[in-house]
Amino acid sequence: MKKYIGVVIIFFVWFLFAYPFFLQNKVPFPSDYQTAYFSPWSAYPEFFSPVKNESMPDVIGQIYPWRYFTIDTWKNLSVPLWNPNSFGGTPHLANYQSAVLSPLNIGFFVFSFVDWWSFLILLQPLLAGLFTYAFMRSLKVSKEGSVLSSISFMFCGFITSWMAYGTLGFAVLYIPLALFAVEKYFENKKSRYLALLSFSVPLSFFSGHFQISLYFLLTIFLYIIFKYLQTRNIKNIVSLLCSIFFGILISLPQLLPSVEFYSQSFRSTIFQKIEVIPWGYVPTLLAPDFFGNPVTRNAWFGHYAEWNMYVGLIPILLVGYSFVLIKKPIVLFFVFLGCLSLLLAFPTPLQDLLVFLKIPVFSTSALSRIIVLFSFSAAILSGFGLTELLFDIHKKKYKKLFAFFSISFVLFLILWLVVVLKIGLNPEHAQIAKSNMRLPSVLLAGFFATCMFGLFFRKRKVGVLVASLIIAILVLDMLRFANKWMPFEPKDLVFPDTAVMNYKAFPTHDRVFGNFGAEGSVYYQLPILEGYDAVYIRRFGQFIASLDSGKLSDSARSGVDLPLAGKNILPAANFLGIKYFIHKVSDGQNVWEFPFWKYDPESIKLVFDDSKYQILENTNAYPRAFMVGNVIVESNPQKILNTMFDEKTNLRTTAVIEEKHPYTVKFASGSAEITSYTPNRIEIVTNVPPVFGKDSASLLVLTDIFYPGWKAYMYDEHANPYEVKIYRTDFAFRGVFVPDQSHRVTFVYEPVSFRYGVYAAIIGFVGVGGLCFALRKRHN
Repeated sequence: MKKYIGVVIIFFVWFLFAYPFFLQNKVPFPSDYQTAYFSPWSAYPEFFSPVKNESMPDVIGQIYPWRYFTIDTWKNLSVPLWNPNSFGGTPHLANYQSAVLSPLNIGFFVFSFVDWWSFLILLQPLLAGLFTYAFMRSLKVSKEGSVLSSISFMFCGFITSWMAYGTLGFAVLYIPLALFAVEKYFENKKSRYLALLSFSVPLSFFSGHFQISLYFLLTIFLYIIFKYLQTRNIKNIVSLLCSIFFGILISLPQLLPSVEFYSQSFRSTIFQKIEVIPWGYVPTLLAPDFFGNPVTRNAWFGHYAEWNMYVGLIPILLVGYSFVLIKKPIVLFFVFLGCLSLLLAFPTPLQDLLVFLKIPVFSTSALSRIIVLFSFSAAILSGFGLTELLFDIHKKKYKKLFAFFSISFVLFLILWLVVVLKIGLNPEHAQIAKSNMRLPSVLLAGFFATCMFGLFFRKRKVGVLVASLIIAILVLDMLRFANKWMPFEPKDLVFPDTAVMNYKAFPTHDRVFGNFGAEGSVYYQLPILEGYDAVYIRRFGQFIASLDSGKLSDSARSGVDLPLAGKNILPAANFLGIKYFIHKVSDGQNVWEFPFWKYDPESIKLVFDDSKYQILENTNAYPRAFMVGNVIVESNPQKILNTMFDEKTNLRTTAVIEEKHPYTVKFASGSAEITSYTPNRIEIVTNVPPVFGKDSASLLVLTDIFYPGWKAYMYDEHANPYEVKIYRTDFAFRGVFVPDQSHRVTFVYEPVSFRYGVYAAIIGFVGVGGLCFALRKRHN
């Protein structure tokens, strides 16, 4: 028990946080927010529940439905490569946050989706704590210091704020595991630690957040450089770098498609400062709610989740105490890492340089998120600080301790003066800051009292008692902090059934319009044209944005919205196959509703009405696949749009392609019918009458998005498939020339990037095995 007391404490603290899930049948999901504010549930009063936290919409509108689609596709024995239900069709595995390749997905095949999802959310702080404890012990830090570092990191501001997403936390929590592997390898040269380091790389990169995994990799590389400077052991460094290289190879089935998708997206062209933490936000290091908290509806400054850098009051003070050990190389390393992350998260010349260099991902994402490396560094340093503090208390080093207490007191005194004197604060904001300074002040007083107790009582075991009390104060602080933010809500409110979303007449490939995002379209598999994501196909976004004026332009930075008042919206809706309008009755004819009332009333059929929602069928909508008998070749994007939006152009019979084609004969018309539609494969039967002889051809238009990796096949008289060229058609969609007579055309999503990634991963697995075998043989 004594040997594993640190691990037991971490499990106990974790259970205190997670017990609503295990004992009260509640889930760490903002279902109260979903049913109160998201369509269609917000229209049904029976689902209403008081909302705790309104600051995590992306969990509902992105992460949860994406993972649900991922698992549903895997269960259908298909790789979740493509999602046809947002943006008119978009890469799914490559969007990264879908976490398609996460090994932890295996639990969804055993437990219910909501239960395993909840367990994964809660698993993040537990793993972060256990891995940090293992790393600290490998550094020979005391058990007390290791426990304090673990609790600080497992509930730090970054992990707490992003815990409900189940992506960013997993991407970062493998940092201490990888550093543990490096330390243990230097200690005993055992091959298993090289394997552990290798596999920590894909575990992070498969977790669902590329930016944070890059920070993970950056930290590991910096640490290996530090170990080289410390030991000058080139053989160990080469082995570690080979291990990381093989880990990157294993990660390539995720990385290569994601890089390809990123290069096709609008986000890859944006280099600007996003979510920079202002220096005025520094007081939240001591009092996390100094500027209010979104949960209590009194936040008045900043982006709480993006800027959250709290690691606990006692740990941040102990970081300063660890500076007395600055001559220790390991302490110096984490001081450097923490300072580097601060310089990149706050407005500094270094941050300006990063944006100027236009480094993909680093220069295009929220810069503030690198603050997680500060949080990790601070947590590690606090463990060293506590160990040194306990030693000084035992040795009765009064001057040193008095200086520490004085500096800590002065920092709090300055904050209290700011609040009391209302320096830069209006009365309302000062009152919020004053209220939220009380608890940190009580915690500080408790910390001081505990240290004084240790100084003036000379019992032999007093050091253990002091450490226990300090850790207890930290636990109270961090659990209050985490529980205040994290919602635990009734399980039955997570995506509850509604009649409108379960309407059975929706074909699997006809598009709909409704005021919802992935929470409606992806979760219920209702294809829509709009979407919200950091990465989407730029060409499609340009097409949708052009519906407003006909001029070539880009959509928004992180999403595509139909310009409902655009002059071309009605014919575009028909061309794009919007077959159904899902209309919230209480919204009437507001500007955010599609103006279906402007259509010919004869073309609109009311097919569902439950007094809250109506579903209307658009009989003028084009089928998703159809044949055209006239083709125009034009490569200039603006001229393509001009041709398409010309009133003389009938897109039902005319298409615009961008490349010359080998067909010189006059085209015949024909019919097309989708016989099978799944995310990665579409089967279409065409019938082109032989009006102009055996060399005649028509163009099959499929209003799904043109994207690299999609291939088209036809079949000869022996039913053998042969590939045919897909032409980018009508600016952003697909077209295939079909000769006369009947044919079966199959579209299959087979991205080369994913295939090459799989080959590389196989090499990576073999490389890890070979490296470990060679090392073991050399040592034997």
